[in-house]
Amino acid sequence: MAEATHSVVIEAPPEAVYGLVTDFESYPSFVPNQVGARIVSAEGEHAWQVEFELSVAKKLRYTLDLKGDPGRSVRWTLVAGDMMEQNVGGWTLEALPGGKTRATYAIDVKLRGFVPRSISRALIERTLPANLDAFKREAERRQGG
Repeated sequence: MAEATHSVVIEAPPEAVYGLVTDFESYPSFVPNQVGARIVSAEGEHAWQVEFELSVAKKLRYTLDLKGDPGRSVRWTLVAGDMMEQNVGGWTLEALPGGKTRATYAIDVKLRGFVPRSISRALIERTLPANLDAFKREAERRQGG
């Protein structure tokens, strides 16, 4: 239903960006519309089940199964969600010269039932660039830049 891919260059190395991306419970402090994030379970250091809560026109709660490859990528699939049938995606982190990272965020979401186009569009087209910008600012802030 709604699919998007965006990239941003971040003034921080891939390991630092990966550390931020996997600091799920800090998301509400810097990600727009993110009002909750709670690790439900962890399997080792690179696999998690996380419950997120967004507020976009209304509150949406969903749980993702996430798998990480340190410094390289984080991938997820939907476990359960209020209004989602599908939510698959991930982060790909590419090292660039000068200790920078090209972070690419891809998502494919299918919402359940009749959902106004404004909500699905807001979830993907409007929030994705704002969220990427928030991750860039937070990663650079944590990096001291």
